[in-house]
Amino acid sequence: MLYFVLKYLHIIGATVLLGTGSGIAFFMLAAQLQGKPAVIAGVARIVVIADFLFTATAVVAQPVTGLLLVWQVGYSITEGWIMWSIVLYVFTGLFWLPVVWMQMRLRDLATEAVENNQPLPDAYYRIFMWWCAFGVPAFIAVTIIIWLMIARPQIQFFY
Repeated sequence: MLYFVLKYLHIIGATVLLGTGSGIAFFMLAAQLQGKPAVIAGVARIVVIADFLFTATAVVAQPVTGLLLVWQVGYSITEGWIMWSIVLYVFTGLFWLPVVWMQMRLRDLATEAVENNQPLPDAYYRIFMWWCAFGVPAFIAVTIIIWLMIARPQIQFFY
């Protein structure tokens, strides 16, 4: 029974990471295409909340449930697919943390533009490009991690 509860929580966490990440990307891109600072400010405000509420929760739950599953099933933490999952998870985190800051900055710049009845500043567009550049590899890494969890391929790590 414990195995199924852990597996369920782990799958829900992976779903939240992938779903929230793709949803945030969709809504931010849709707001960007509108080009209206008020729309961007509103969407970015919600995106920041969603990232803290959902993504951050899943970010904490995933390694906990994953390590408990490894222990429960009796896998070795050094199995290739597990080690690659961990490496990709850390890689994703290294991209996600700056993205959270970028989202907050994009929100603030759009809010300032609305309050001052100004167009979006150049800094907004520079940060948005970095946001896209950081989001793509993180998203791809999450999809690879999910594939590794499902396929559990017999692959070597660096040893």
